[in-house]
Amino acid sequence: MGQGHNASIDRLIDQVRAAAAAGTPLAIRGGNTKAFLGRPVEGTILDTREHDGIVHYDPTELVITARAGTPLVDVEVALAERGQMLACESPHFGEGTTFGGMVAAGVSGPRRPWFGAVRDFVLGCRVIDSRANPLRFGGEVMKNVAGFDLSRAMAGSFGCLGLLTEVSMKVLPLPLHRASLRIELDVQQSLKQLAHWATEPLPISAACHDGAALMLRLEGGHGSVNAAAARLGGAPLEDDFWQQLRDHQLPFFAGTRPLWRLGLPTNKQLPKNLPGEVLIDWAGAQLWLRSDAPAQQIRDIATAARGHAALWRGDSDMRFPPLPPALFALHQRLKAQLDPKALFNPGRMYAGL
Repeated sequence: MGQGHNASIDRLIDQVRAAAAAGTPLAIRGGNTKAFLGRPVEGTILDTREHDGIVHYDPTELVITARAGTPLVDVEVALAERGQMLACESPHFGEGTTFGGMVAAGVSGPRRPWFGAVRDFVLGCRVIDSRANPLRFGGEVMKNVAGFDLSRAMAGSFGCLGLLTEVSMKVLPLPLHRASLRIELDVQQSLKQLAHWATEPLPISAACHDGAALMLRLEGGHGSVNAAAARLGGAPLEDDFWQQLRDHQLPFFAGTRPLWRLGLPTNKQLPKNLPGEVLIDWAGAQLWLRSDAPAQQIRDIATAARGHAALWRGDSDMRFPPLPPALFALHQRLKAQLDPKALFNPGRMYAGL
């Protein structure tokens, strides 16, 4: 992995070293577009945006390496110019989203069930630990990893394990052709159809139900997409629907009512007695729920459906799903190994981490 050393990495190391010496926690910040996720952090702000730039991009190898402060849109534009994309389709949630912030949050977009999550595409990374040591995990090639893959552990860690400074990711070609459809089916009919279609070689890359109709996106070769669109029927849907869904710009997400994300096994029916308005994504594996119901009631419903619930908007000290004791202990051990001084984003995910 080419580092392409620059002065900004030295400044980041100096900031971490000074914070470690003073025992002052650091609140890591990039574009600050995902500050609403997780618990608030008390600490000195460490801004990553100065440490930016694409370090290495090899379209023939389908790999890109960029510094953490690089605007995500810059990476996406560079890839699109060569007919490629970040297949995890991560949301922006506003201007200024950074490449490192995308990985640290680990949030994936509508393609997730068919292409994979953010962590599935992480090949390697560079991190500064709480002793101000620059560390490197992984590399720039796909390979089997024996043991714990620390580079992928950084995806979704919300900066709690270390200061992410550089990431290498696998990229994929842009689809040759795309068609989006709106099909008049109710929720239960849609879930049954999606379960059936999952057993067939259809080029579906997104599936959402907004309570009124089923929205599908088909991507692939011209022949397969056109044949599938003709078979499935429905009316054409504007492609920007998926970006609006990805970035929570649809009318469903407006307002201040508490917003929950339920991650569930794909099923032919919704959990019973959902107390609020629902938008279905990921062919039923991800539900967005607007509800004023008590947090424990919503978590109990998700648990009964063999899933989990996270609060994305609203007042609660527990935003992420509670962890079983054994799993929480594993998180604590990993935190103790990589951040023994508890410098980085303490408590962002859970109190005590």
